[in-house]
Amino acid sequence: IVAGPQVFQGYWRQPEATAAAFILCDGKRFLRSGDLGYIDEDGYYVLVDRLKRMINASGFKIWPAEIEALLHAHPAVALACVVAIPDARRGETAKAIIVRKLGAEAGAGDIKTWLGGRLAAYKVPTHYAFVDELPRLASGKVDWRRVQDAERHAAAEVKGQTT
Repeated sequence: IVAGPQVFQGYWRQPEATAAAFILCDGKRFLRSGDLGYIDEDGYYVLVDRLKRMINASGFKIWPAEIEALLHAHPAVALACVVAIPDARRGETAKAIIVRKLGAEAGAGDIKTWLGGRLAAYKVPTHYAFVDELPRLASGKVDWRRVQDAERHAAAEVKGQTT
C-alpha cells in the first residue's frame, strides 16, 4: 500500500459502502480498489487481476486472468474469457468461453488436456463454450462482467426450470 493523493472521500449518502471501500493502515486511510498485483524487482506495480473475479472452487482460489493468459497461448485460441459458474459439488467452478482462430478445430477435450499439463488440476476449467465473438468494452478489452452476468442468468434459468 502506497500513500498518495486522495482519490475520493466516499460514496454519496452510502456510509456502509464508504466504510467497506477504505482501510486504515498506520493511521492513514487507503482505498481498497479490488485490484490485485505485486511490486516487481524493479519497483514497478504489476496488476494481475480483480478480487471480484476470483473463483472459489471447494475453497481453492482460481484466478481467471491466469487461465486466460494460458488460453491465449494455445495455438487454436484467438480470444478467451474465464468466468465462475455454479457447481453443486465445488460451489463454483471455472468455465472458459473461447473464440477459436480462423480454421482452428480444437475442441474442449483438446484444450482441457493442454491446460492440464500447465495448470494445477483444480484450476483447469470444467466447462467450455465456443463462440464467434466475445463482448468488448470501448477500450477493446473483453467485457468479462457481461459474460459473467450472462452465465449467472443462464444458471438461474436452469435452476428455475428444475425446481
